[in-house]
Amino acid sequence: MYDFDRTLWGDPAADWTIRMVMAKSDERRALWDTYGSLDESEDAGWRRQIYEARHLGAIRLERHRLGNSEGVRDSYESMAQVLSAVA
Repeated sequence: MYDFDRTLWGDPAADWTIRMVMAKSDERRALWDTYGSLDESEDAGWRRQIYEARHLGAIRLERHRLGNSEGVRDSYESMAQVLSAVA
């Protein structure tokens, strides 16, 4: 069975799973032992910010769907921070 809810074909850094692995320094970091490291170039860093904006948009929609008004409000600050990094 495949779950394509937040998965895309293409740049691995765009994948939701990679975002979640990068979110915390815990046991998830063990993924890099076998997966290999991501591109750390300046261009790749810029793309990761664009992917983060896309993920934050999806998170905002999910929070709205769940009636999480405070979470929706908080998402605007998170999005503003990401967008200021790519401008």
